[in-house]
Amino acid sequence: MILWLWLCWGFSTSAGQPDSELMARYLEEKLMADYSIMEQVARRVPRQAKFLQRLETRPRMSEFTVKSTIISRYAFTTVSCTMVNSGSEAREAVFEMQIPAAAFISNFTMSIGNKTYYGEVTGKEKKHSSDDKARDKKPPSPTDGRENGYETFKASVFIPRKMQARFLLHYEELLQRRLGKYEYTVSIRPQQLVGRLRVEVNILENSGIVSLEVPPLRNSKHKGNGKVEGDVSPPPSTVVGHTKTLAKVTFNPSVVEQTRIARNGILGDFIIRYDVKRELSVGDVQILNGYFVHYFAPTDLPPLPKNVVFVLDSSASMVGTKLKQTKEALFTILQDLRPEDHFNIIGFSNRIKVWQQDRLVPVTPNNIRDAKKYIHNMSPTGGTNINGALQTGAKLLNDYIAQNDIDARTVSLIIFLTDGRPTVGETQSSKILSNTKDAIRDKFCLFTIGIGNDVDQKLLERMALENCGMTRHFQEDEDAASHLKGFYDEIGTPLLSDIRVDYPEDNVEQVTQNFFPNYFNGSEIIIAGKLINRTSDSLHVEVTASNSKKYILLKTDVAIDLPSRNDIRGVPGLEDGKGDKNYIERAWSYLTIKELLNSRLKTDDNQEKDFLTEKAKSMALTYNFVTPFTVLKMREAGLHSEPLQEDFISPSTDGIGEKLQSLQGHKAPPGIHRQQDKQRIKISKTSADGDPHFVIDFPSSKFSICFNIDGEPGDILRLVSDHKESGVTVNGKLIGAPAPPNGHKKHRTYFSTITILSNKPVRSYLEITPKRIILDDGERLLLSCDRSAVVRSSSLEVSISANSNITVTIRDTISFVILIHHYKKPAPYQRDHLGFYISNSKGLSSDSHGLLGQFLNHEVKLLQESLNTSRQQVGQNETEALKPNPTNTLKVKGRLVPVVWKQRRIYNGQQEVDCWFAKNNADKLIDGSYKDYLASHPFDTGTSFGTINNV
Repeated sequence: MILWLWLCWGFSTSAGQPDSELMARYLEEKLMADYSIMEQVARRVPRQAKFLQRLETRPRMSEFTVKSTIISRYAFTTVSCTMVNSGSEAREAVFEMQIPAAAFISNFTMSIGNKTYYGEVTGKEKKHSSDDKARDKKPPSPTDGRENGYETFKASVFIPRKMQARFLLHYEELLQRRLGKYEYTVSIRPQQLVGRLRVEVNILENSGIVSLEVPPLRNSKHKGNGKVEGDVSPPPSTVVGHTKTLAKVTFNPSVVEQTRIARNGILGDFIIRYDVKRELSVGDVQILNGYFVHYFAPTDLPPLPKNVVFVLDSSASMVGTKLKQTKEALFTILQDLRPEDHFNIIGFSNRIKVWQQDRLVPVTPNNIRDAKKYIHNMSPTGGTNINGALQTGAKLLNDYIAQNDIDARTVSLIIFLTDGRPTVGETQSSKILSNTKDAIRDKFCLFTIGIGNDVDQKLLERMALENCGMTRHFQEDEDAASHLKGFYDEIGTPLLSDIRVDYPEDNVEQVTQNFFPNYFNGSEIIIAGKLINRTSDSLHVEVTASNSKKYILLKTDVAIDLPSRNDIRGVPGLEDGKGDKNYIERAWSYLTIKELLNSRLKTDDNQEKDFLTEKAKSMALTYNFVTPFTVLKMREAGLHSEPLQEDFISPSTDGIGEKLQSLQGHKAPPGIHRQQDKQRIKISKTSADGDPHFVIDFPSSKFSICFNIDGEPGDILRLVSDHKESGVTVNGKLIGAPAPPNGHKKHRTYFSTITILSNKPVRSYLEITPKRIILDDGERLLLSCDRSAVVRSSSLEVSISANSNITVTIRDTISFVILIHHYKKPAPYQRDHLGFYISNSKGLSSDSHGLLGQFLNHEVKLLQESLNTSRQQVGQNETEALKPNPTNTLKVKGRLVPVVWKQRRIYNGQQEVDCWFAKNNADKLIDGSYKDYLASHPFDTGTSFGTINNV
């Protein structure tokens, strides 16, 4: 019989059917049977199946389920695991779960046989006694077995014969955006094949979900890596479904599918990556029950120039793979530097070698080639002089900044890499920290990278924290080259510097960090706080930042909805009577505790350390978080406690789209009046607006003239043309619409685009539509018209009043105002369009031209006027009698122009203007004819008829 079984197994294997898969099919049938161990004796298994024999020596895992709900980047995760002991004696069971190191455990419960134990978060004592340990179980540990970016939670218990144990673990985390994606990871490493294995992730992002992807399972060697080669298809049995704001992802492999992935039950990391819709604005501000969270991650910004010094460990311990991979990564990184960047390289061991003495060099093909040669020739030798290397790098960067008068709107940084501890020069960590801080003096940021197990990661982490940087740690057996490149990609494209987010002081309190030295492409800035005045209708938000040569101010008012409108039932904590712990409040507490831990790490003052420790501990106890200063103690529940239910304490997403639809800042509910966005504009009457109607005001003559231009859709009109003198040109493009019923026109035309060009002191242009603005002065910036903002450079300022108007100021002597006309329910003959107004023309020369520009520095005389009384003195019943007769005439540059009296409404109909109207497309009023003012394209700067110039 034994021989026959062996032959069958051998035949199956030779036929291409792995023995592990046959065992898995057998196990699947076995595990899908009745799991009531008290009523059924476990089936016999073939003695030849060594894998199954090993399973019989330990409790079998019958169920492993992970359910997660992510609401606005905040993730609630519940892990449920059931183990059965079918043996004839008590056996030890180990529940082990890898969780992200950034996550906080919020609850843990065990049910062993007929006994239930619940976790209680208490303050950690300085000394622990072993008397508290239970006889039949080891206390759970959330910090055993650290890996890169992950911790292993472990609980060990003894399960009586023919009984089962159930574990429920809850943890929470705020997802961080890296390289343009949020990444949520679930570790699936049950150490054995599981009968019922399921992962379910529900995502709600009211901003809108984009770029949702589920890559293949990731094993430990790739852990921490942003991308894996062949990263294309989801794991087998994965189902993905989503709408604009909701997504549901499930992974439910059978035992056969599990064994195809891994025979030992270590499947790997199940990963979900996604992003949300966003734009250049104050960001996504969400408010609920007295708390707010603010996500800021603008797009479409040009990168800032970088000044970067690479400080690389070349000591003897870097020999072999570590140095080889470091060189490979640096070769790629150097290739990714931009032409406007400057850089240098320092190699250090017991000696410090600088590639280019006393300077940073620009990015040129020759410099990149020479830098690669220098890196290629680096050889591992000697000790590790960390202090000397950092002092040299800081001095090099400080001197370069001082000597070259570096623009404050560039980003300077040091990228420091080592695999060991200081062994040469200054070796005391506290001295190295203080020396580094004194050398950098808050002028730039330090980013640190540690490789291997010998590195002093606490030193690197604190150096980065104290100097506005970040740190990463990679294991020796990992792909260091891709890790290094991935980390550089995170910080290699700075978009903004000196970002400050402000809220009214009398409206908010306990706000988390609101100043950030840099914002890098693909990342996200997150601020949270508490509201003081809950009766207010809105929260005012202002974001100031620098982008290359521009200063940016973004502002808006965010609607504060009634708590009932945004309430979400099922948030952790509600079911146990602990009160209303909404996801925004928990995100605030999560951020606050993280900042307290970082502040404690940075300080050397013992009194301040104790204060920060107690504050972090108090908040962790309030929100039931396991932190470095709190511990999870297991207590036995009462004799009549109910068994554990499969009740995942995570927020329900049923109908949640409707509950959260007013959370974004730009979706203010009806009834909130934004006076600052609709403020009255006090500007000149000189304008081109509507269909289009032109008005030119002559303040010294105390009258205005007006005319119409009946253009064709697609025509581009020169409004202001002063390219040769002031360097300014304004063109307007027409869009068509049907004429109103019973009208005399065949169609209507409106301005759909206004283009403003300036070539002094530097070339720049603005392209404005009713929805967005493109500003390009060598660096392209995209702005939305539905958000208030101010962008300022050395010679240009653009101020947006949301959905109302845009003010453009050039060199403080020329100002234009563009009105935005939006129709909620447009008639067939209406189109969203723009109106153009000249507010200040002092900077335009006497030679300026264009349909409006030609009148700015020339007087027009009225030869005959029948109106003897001003408009304000005329009664309503006298209007018809006082209309001018057809012989009224204007004298313009020697030309006589017949005009009639008319009234025009400007500023969105808010003001009425009396004017003398010239008929027939302003015949004789303007120089030449209407067709002489047609530009060939929006960027045409031609100043004389028939001439075309390009900026």
